[in-house]
Amino acid sequence: MITLTTDFGLKDPYMAEMKGAILTINPNATLIDITHEVEKFNIRMGAFMLASAAPYFPKGAIHVAVVDPQVGTQRRAILVQTKGGFFVGPDNGVLMLAAQAQGIEHIYELSNPKLMLPQVSSTFHGRDIFAPAAAHLDKGVAPQEFGPEITDPVTPKFAAVEHKKGVLFAEVLYVDGFGNAVTNIPQKEVSKSDTVEVNLHHVSLRLALAKTYAENKFHEPIALIGSHGFLELALNQGSFAEKFRVNAGDKAQVSVV
Repeated sequence: MITLTTDFGLKDPYMAEMKGAILTINPNATLIDITHEVEKFNIRMGAFMLASAAPYFPKGAIHVAVVDPQVGTQRRAILVQTKGGFFVGPDNGVLMLAAQAQGIEHIYELSNPKLMLPQVSSTFHGRDIFAPAAAHLDKGVAPQEFGPEITDPVTPKFAAVEHKKGVLFAEVLYVDGFGNAVTNIPQKEVSKSDTVEVNLHHVSLRLALAKTYAENKFHEPIALIGSHGFLELALNQGSFAEKFRVNAGDKAQVSVV
């Protein structure tokens, strides 16, 4: 099973080309689209989408993610082997949020030309490197056949929360269609409290840590652990992001009370 997450959209033929490359190598592959509507070049958003969906696929699934503004440069192409499956894509951080959650075991650089298309474009590694890697992996090629093992992948700041004197230095990973601000703070960091203090760039809030969006008054803010396992800042039947002018990438300082 191979999943696909990109910022390609559906207007252009790019996704069809990637799927064609996979199916030519492995006609029996099962292909699942997670999304192709990641905002163009938005690595943070792609990482969140992938990390949200990956836990719900069977063990051993292969996840290809292509949000790759540095395609064709010296950035590496990698294969991450975890306890739960495999992640294939550029070494720019888009894979790491999901891979870390599954427990990384090995990381390999994709450098074996025998496991790529015969001609590799400098602008479309999704089709020429990542898709063939996933197809060969799905057919049973051993991960170590793809290239040398590496130990220094790019790990973006949004893949980790910094702790300083009891304060969690975090950021907003994603703002969903309801205006909920999803932070990169995992549930384990706040599970022992019923209140959090949140400092955003221009507002400070003391919020009850609830289980549902409706546990506060209409249009009043609340904090909760959302369905993806991260701390969310929400507004009962309204947009937290709109009311408090919050965007993905904004820094947040959170204290557990």
